[in-house]
Amino acid sequence: MGVDLGDILPRTKIELGQIDTVAIDGHNTVYQFLSIIRQRDGTPLMDSAGRTTSHLSGLFYRTTHMLEAGVRCAYVFDGEPPDLKRRTVLKRRETREHATQEWEQAKAEGRKDAFKFAQASSRVDEYILESSKCLLQYLGIPVVEAPSEGEAQAAYMTIKGDVSFTGSQDFDALLFGAPRLVRNLTITGRRKLPGRNVHISVSPELLDLEDILESLEITREQLIDVGILVGTDYNKGVKGVGPKKALKMIKQSGIEKALEELDESVDYVPIKEFFLNPNVTDNYVLEWTPIQQDRLFHFLCDEHDFSRDRVENTLQQLSEAQHNSGQRSLAQWL
Repeated sequence: MGVDLGDILPRTKIELGQIDTVAIDGHNTVYQFLSIIRQRDGTPLMDSAGRTTSHLSGLFYRTTHMLEAGVRCAYVFDGEPPDLKRRTVLKRRETREHATQEWEQAKAEGRKDAFKFAQASSRVDEYILESSKCLLQYLGIPVVEAPSEGEAQAAYMTIKGDVSFTGSQDFDALLFGAPRLVRNLTITGRRKLPGRNVHISVSPELLDLEDILESLEITREQLIDVGILVGTDYNKGVKGVGPKKALKMIKQSGIEKALEELDESVDYVPIKEFFLNPNVTDNYVLEWTPIQQDRLFHFLCDEHDFSRDRVENTLQQLSEAQHNSGQRSLAQWL
């Protein structure tokens, strides 16, 4: 889930047309699709062979939507989780297992909370990952394999200037130094609030690291300290300390004295060092290639039962959008 700093971070709206290149946190995005794209009882979309296709539906339609707007995106997938994250990984596994049991019971009883438990049971396994990467390959979208955390690699690519933005729902990318973070990039539109019969409009939002630090009057190192007090994927937060209180304490006395005042012990040095110097790589190529139409149709329609008409219509809309905006048309890509 990442660090919860949303209450203190200023952000502005941004249109897709303002985004030229972006490195997207692949695991984060695929997990979102698996959680959101489900039937009323929480069952994911599936093909005739019983394989989950929710992630493929999300990736295909959202990625082509971004391409229509002229966005060149690359997806960055996690490598090995750092040792610091071991406790979080185990806890998430336990949560998924419990949610799966609750979901099955809720479905059997016809309960309205089945969807909530289904979302919590979502799991990005090897099939989900490989099928996602396969689809992106046929769409001509670059896939980058991070040595460790995907958002750290995406942030690094943005720092280098290879892309202009980092795309993720998690604020961790800012702690990893991403100069410009875009949230809600792949989940725009109307969304139902969890547990409530209320829908809201979700649109992309930009968080500029330099503007954030200037607004909060802190350094990036202090922002990391605030995150450590609140809690990250690498440490449990201090009970009763939210982002506003953490910010105030860090600005007043720094993390060491703040922990003393709170009578808490956190081995924050290796966590801070990981955010400042994460394991990243230069071994990647950002090359947007032609759409492989035949393979795409076979993969989506023949193998996974997607509607051929809908896939064709989507690609036609993409072709028309690229033609009207002066981009290379679909015919040229092919």
